[in-house]
Amino acid sequence: MTRTERPAPAGPGRETSRAGHAPAAESRTPPGPDVRPTPDAAMGPRHTYAALDLGTNNCRLLIARPERRPRRRDMDFLHVVDAFSRIVRLGEGLGRSGRISEPAIARTIEALCVCRDKMAARNVTRARLVATQACRGAENGDEFVARVQERTGLDLEIIDRETEAGFAARGCGSLADPLAESVLLFDIGGGSTELVWLTRAPCAQSPGLPARDLHSWTSLELGVVSLAEHFGGKTVDAQTFMAMKNYARDALRHFAETTADATRCPRFHLLGTSGTVTTLAGVHLGLERYDRWRVDGLWMHDSDATRAIARLRGMDFEQRVANGCIGPQRADLVLAGCAIFEAIREIFPAKRTRIADRGLREGMLLEMMEADGALALRL
Repeated sequence: MTRTERPAPAGPGRETSRAGHAPAAESRTPPGPDVRPTPDAAMGPRHTYAALDLGTNNCRLLIARPERRPRRRDMDFLHVVDAFSRIVRLGEGLGRSGRISEPAIARTIEALCVCRDKMAARNVTRARLVATQACRGAENGDEFVARVQERTGLDLEIIDRETEAGFAARGCGSLADPLAESVLLFDIGGGSTELVWLTRAPCAQSPGLPARDLHSWTSLELGVVSLAEHFGGKTVDAQTFMAMKNYARDALRHFAETTADATRCPRFHLLGTSGTVTTLAGVHLGLERYDRWRVDGLWMHDSDATRAIARLRGMDFEQRVANGCIGPQRADLVLAGCAIFEAIREIFPAKRTRIADRGLREGMLLEMMEADGALALRL
């Protein structure tokens, strides 16, 4: 099911590493003893912020404070204090039963308890905690949210597809080539895939202002968990991979028609944020262990992506499990993600793809900080 619209901005308030990857390094600077908001002429109230993204496959938390000075990479304004990521497979079996299962609920609540304790330890004063496709689509999504509140004290918010796409664009849009007239952002999730067509804003050259406008977007009920459960993920031969890719192409067709007349220039490129593309980048780089700092912001030429996918397809399940950038938790899902990525590349051909190990959580953090006047410059 596809929904394509011209979006409104998302309301204010993705271990920066992706699921299956090593957690981001934790800051050694302890939080200050006074957790009450204190005014600051330059930065506004001095909160510690948290963003939690509970998806179909992963539970991810990012805790950060505003950075007083732009950091060396891509004008980041986030000083990461702590992070957490765990594969919980909340949507396991959801496509068959229509409900979140009891084992999935137990796994997820256990992970959310860790998130709650981290937020308490870091004295978080502002937070946004969201759930996406699994909770949107499950018959017992609201019941699950109520159980989470009862068991953990955390108030999850089930966000709609438009808000999810907007946060993803906000979180990694700064990685887009500033000279490109348009960019296609995609986020391949466990139960859904978001695509956002970004165009260069008239004020793109003004420091501190948004460089991108959201031209159009879509959210597809297509993800690595649902695709792998339908076609199989452990043993994926050429025929199965082709079937998965064709299934994804059919799902993408309407958005391709919608954006057929959108401006493309020689610098048009793809911008990918998800466990699929970050894993693929790690394989491309030949990393023995996933390294967020080498992956985030990486440019992959079209031929690089083709070779990396071919390398992954040449591995059997045990080899994928043994690979330091994949591991046992993603070994049965990564080829489904590659099939979706292949379909995107075929329908929206581009010479290069930029890889983002950032997204929804970073977008939520930036929205909250901006609403509080806590950013020195508007991104």
